[in-house]
Amino acid sequence: MTAYNRVLLKLSGEVFGGGKVGVDPDVVHKIATEIAAVSRAGVQVAVVTGGGNFFRGAELQQRGMDRVRADYMGMLGIVMNCLALQDFLEKLGIETRVQTAITMGQVAEPYIPRRAIRHMEKGRVVIFGAGMGMPFFSTDTVAVQRALESKCDVVLVAKSGVDGVYTADPRTHPEAVKLDQVTYNDAIAQGLRIMDQTAFALCGENKLPMVVFGMEPEGNILRVVQGEKIGTLVSADT
Repeated sequence: MTAYNRVLLKLSGEVFGGGKVGVDPDVVHKIATEIAAVSRAGVQVAVVTGGGNFFRGAELQQRGMDRVRADYMGMLGIVMNCLALQDFLEKLGIETRVQTAITMGQVAEPYIPRRAIRHMEKGRVVIFGAGMGMPFFSTDTVAVQRALESKCDVVLVAKSGVDGVYTADPRTHPEAVKLDQVTYNDAIAQGLRIMDQTAFALCGENKLPMVVFGMEPEGNILRVVQGEKIGTLVSADT
């Protein structure tokens, strides 16, 4: 039994690089193995990745590059992560489709929500690439938008180095307390930084639940979809 039928998994680009520039094949294989376990459990899976292991538009802008061009470079970095994840998933026998917001027919399908839903209904993992296809949008916002449009039950935010939402940054505030559950309104009132504000508001307005949890130990993604109380559940006011 699983707690969710269809989920969207949000992964940061930094995870793919193992903290370095580029793609670490060992790390991507580990991520693919965990996603494969979720898919084999009968859960429909969509994935949104970041591209921070290659480019970050905002950081390139600070170094003098035009923000629009820098953001498009970041979108291409995201597609490279998507293709790497697709390759490792298919090596594990999981049928996968990459859909991109920027047309690149030789490597991926265009983003078509109804087709994405149909792929998931057939048991395929769908990976959404190239962000929103427009500059100035973070992959946090993309994850929520794609989850809403493809009618996912929840957004799963997998973090590296932190296992949920805390009252403050636990790396700089040792006294910070981990929250098992919090509402969107309370999180905003307390100034908790979970996602960027646009993404967070979009989730709250549409009452889309979110689970924020740590990637470690291995198997956490499957545990979350099976309903184990891992990380922090962020939900609308009851």
